[in-house]
Amino acid sequence: MLARAGDEGGGIHVVRTTVQDVARAAGVSVSTVSRALTGGIVSPATREAVLEVATRLGYQPNRAARGLITGRTGNLGLIVPDLRNPFFADVAKGVTARARAVDHGVFITDTDEDPVAELEALATLGRNTDGVLLCSPRASDADLLAAADPETTVLLHRRVPGLPSVVADIAGGIRQAVRHLRALGHRRIAYVCGPEDSWAAQQRLAALSTAGDLELLPLGGLAPTFDGGLLAGDLVLDSPVTAVLAYNDLVALGVLHRLAARGAVVPERMSVVGFDDVSLAAMSHPPLTSVAVPKDRAGAVGLDLLLGRTGATAEREMVLPTGLVVRASSGVARP
Repeated sequence: MLARAGDEGGGIHVVRTTVQDVARAAGVSVSTVSRALTGGIVSPATREAVLEVATRLGYQPNRAARGLITGRTGNLGLIVPDLRNPFFADVAKGVTARARAVDHGVFITDTDEDPVAELEALATLGRNTDGVLLCSPRASDADLLAAADPETTVLLHRRVPGLPSVVADIAGGIRQAVRHLRALGHRRIAYVCGPEDSWAAQQRLAALSTAGDLELLPLGGLAPTFDGGLLAGDLVLDSPVTAVLAYNDLVALGVLHRLAARGAVVPERMSVVGFDDVSLAAMSHPPLTSVAVPKDRAGAVGLDLLLGRTGATAEREMVLPTGLVVRASSGVARP
């Protein structure tokens, strides 16, 4: 892209470099430039010469025009259940940052936790993009298998046999949280469950079922939100537990808020541990102990898997590690 002074009025006019300019400077045809820039068949020397000229002239291919040549749009889709949840905002940030690095655009759709809207978005984006990342989908396995093309769809934080996916080691994270609480002397722990039909919630419960000598009090029927945590706060104070493990950080933050309102000091009266380690976890009072899930990294890895840039296994499933971040909301158990 070139800039030059205007003939009148001293203004600056921007002149965009075209494919014809690159072809003229490189001494080749326009079709040769197109093939060199889109992975077509040209000699290595010609490709190198065209790329050098394009870089020197600041040539930026028009994505729409490139799509007519390659049959690809250069755009991807990302479907999330709720962007108000900072977990999904972090995933979106990872996806968009990686997309910029590989010269792709991203269309983001928020389905408001509605499985029907999710499937509709999948159909729409599937027709208008080169591929779709589906984060923590709420639809059933059968519906997803019927609606999703395994060649152009990657699941994030959800496993469905037959579809490529990027998931976190949820069981490993739960085990770390349990070991931490056990080491602090906690033997009676409340667990604020997630939605019964949630794949992630089922993974958490399965890991907790192997907790051994801990007495676990499941608290179900609560929304996986801040308000759900407020309700859970009253329930845990009315029980004999000394610690609470929350389905996610939003629930844990609601518990912290309710405990503070009722004068229950954390962690002296009750230890609280969350899951996800969203940015708000470090900003709470006291700062929240939480299992860190690779949110933005999962988005970036999922995009690479979608574009075929990773050395994925034959099953096309990637499992990313989790880790406990210990802060001031967990402490030694007291009678």
